[in-house]
Amino acid sequence: MKTKSLILAAAVTATFSVNAAARDYVSIVGSSTVYPFATVVAEQFGKTSEYKTPKIESTGSGGGLKLFCAGVGVQHPDITNSSRRIKKSEFDQCQANGVKDVVEVKVGYDGIAVANAKSAPRFELSRKDIFLALAKQVPGDKEGELIDNPYTTWKQVNASLPDIKIEVLGPPPTSGTRDAFAELAMEGGCKKIEWIAAMKKTDKKAYKAVCHTVREDGAYIEAGENDNLIVQKLVANPNALGVFGFSFLEENGDKVQGSLIDGKEPAFESIADGSYPVSRPLFFYVKKAHVDSVPGIRGYVAEFTSEKAWGDEGYLSDRGLIPMPKEERAKFAKDAADMSPLSM
Repeated sequence: MKTKSLILAAAVTATFSVNAAARDYVSIVGSSTVYPFATVVAEQFGKTSEYKTPKIESTGSGGGLKLFCAGVGVQHPDITNSSRRIKKSEFDQCQANGVKDVVEVKVGYDGIAVANAKSAPRFELSRKDIFLALAKQVPGDKEGELIDNPYTTWKQVNASLPDIKIEVLGPPPTSGTRDAFAELAMEGGCKKIEWIAAMKKTDKKAYKAVCHTVREDGAYIEAGENDNLIVQKLVANPNALGVFGFSFLEENGDKVQGSLIDGKEPAFESIADGSYPVSRPLFFYVKKAHVDSVPGIRGYVAEFTSEKAWGDEGYLSDRGLIPMPKEERAKFAKDAADMSPLSM
């Protein structure tokens, strides 16, 4: 029986190798935040190597990991970008579907901006303001009481804010930016309320539900995975705010401006030194089973993890990527070169 299983496994590998020959380019999916960085690397790699330019699809972090973990073979992507770390449940799904060796590459840091049109006054928000404006349930008059969010204007949330309707355009639940925004901005504000913060010790599941669940009454508008579309909508509606990665803020600095959050502006320096409170690491994941069967994977990964790309003076920092410290870059560059599998 064991011999039969080994023969079957060998046949599957052989079939993949034969099929892979029919695909002569690297297939990449995933995060809309990592997408612009991956695209620049892909174009550079296509221009300077013998390989075709990789094809990249922006599906969101969750959507990309779902496609990536669906199986091994030419019909499945080789690499997925993610604006958050892979979850244990996603890693287990990969394992269950035969995607046994997954290589994790952390590429740098990014901030999440809460921005509006440059034609409007700049917002100064706290994370508590963000939570109270966007959470599905908020504290009532009595301690321990939660009520459906009654706030319709920013001034109702905080008397120092403008008396305009709460209208925030942001990513859907499949987006790593949405996950990170819920964890860093909303939960960051939620735990400023002492009795809710205390729930984390007594009922972690209920605490997370309160802090992370976004209201669904129209104040928060899911705008898909296209961050450029959010920018366009902000320009058209100066009263609205939008949530997206710092790189898009940098790219569209002539049209939109980032709100101050807890007194800190979303800027290269404040994200790099950790003082801007809504920042997170970015990743991509490589399917090791594809590495020697699909031409160009090793070269693309080597280009991305080169100092000329992700270094302090690299071309990705010109696009808004916040580089990791040198020692951290060296560690992940080595893991990428060795194709060292992740264990969770």
